[in-house]
Amino acid sequence: MGTWNSDIGSNVNGRYMSSLLDEFKNNKTRSFELSDIVGHVVEFSTDQYGSRFIQQKLETATVEEKTKIFPEIIPHARTLMTDVFGNYVIQKFFEHGMESQRAELASQLTGHVLPLSLQMYGCRVIQKALEVVDVDQQMQMVAELDGSIMKCVRDQNGNHVIQKCIECVPQDRIQFIISSFYGQVVVLSTHPYGCRVIQRVLEYCDDIKTQQIIMDEIMQSVCMLAQDQYGNYVIQHVLENGKPEERSAIISQLAGQIVKMSQQKFASNVVEKCLTFGGPEQRQLLVKEMLGSTDENEPLQFLLSSLNAWALWVALNVQLKSQGSVAGPEI
Repeated sequence: MGTWNSDIGSNVNGRYMSSLLDEFKNNKTRSFELSDIVGHVVEFSTDQYGSRFIQQKLETATVEEKTKIFPEIIPHARTLMTDVFGNYVIQKFFEHGMESQRAELASQLTGHVLPLSLQMYGCRVIQKALEVVDVDQQMQMVAELDGSIMKCVRDQNGNHVIQKCIECVPQDRIQFIISSFYGQVVVLSTHPYGCRVIQRVLEYCDDIKTQQIIMDEIMQSVCMLAQDQYGNYVIQHVLENGKPEERSAIISQLAGQIVKMSQQKFASNVVEKCLTFGGPEQRQLLVKEMLGSTDENEPLQFLLSSLNAWALWVALNVQLKSQGSVAGPEI
């Protein structure tokens, strides 16, 4: 990708500012339009204020205005995609450009989808393109990621692209992405970026077979995931958005360890979700376990000394009041 930065010209590489850009930034009395910057579009695109100007104007630009400046963008499109300010201009053209312009920009991605997906600014362009191009173009883009899915998932930039694929591309077209997670769900759930991807799969993939495979792997490691700094988010997601039987299965696995889990930094968040989203019978089971059977309420005292004691106590109090019970001992 490094060679892409050589085709804009020495004025941009050296951040040399032309008289027009200088006037734009310093002359507050003149009102600029897109037609005024013809011949300077790339230079404006790579400047913080110039880029913002183009972005704002493109939102309401006429076909004629877009047609005037677009020819300057295309020869430098891939360089702009990885530029700190230029990437926003490309995104705006994907969003507000004419259909023919979006198609031409999409063609510039061919052969470069993977490196762009792994680049800080390029990944944003890829995500925007996936949102707006047609299915055929989506498929051309996604096909370039084949063989590098796990690399992208574990990458701080690439994971966002995989998430966007799951959100925007028809499921039957990205099965090769989803199937690459089979047998890796627990490992990915404990990864800082992988846990996000697994949550998107749970959220967007409604294929019964896929759901069953993913959930089976999660259910095998509920207690471990609940205590993991990233895995706990996956368990929380299922509790909040999953099917009643999935919530029930998770709560059943945690039952008997609730006080212990409530004292653990990450699992305590899971316990809160159990109290919030569990059914009446499940919440009653948890409340009984928290209160314990001794006069001294020893389990509850452990609970109240845990990291999220106050939040858990509030949830517990709400549960008790909803049942018409008298709240427990004052804190």
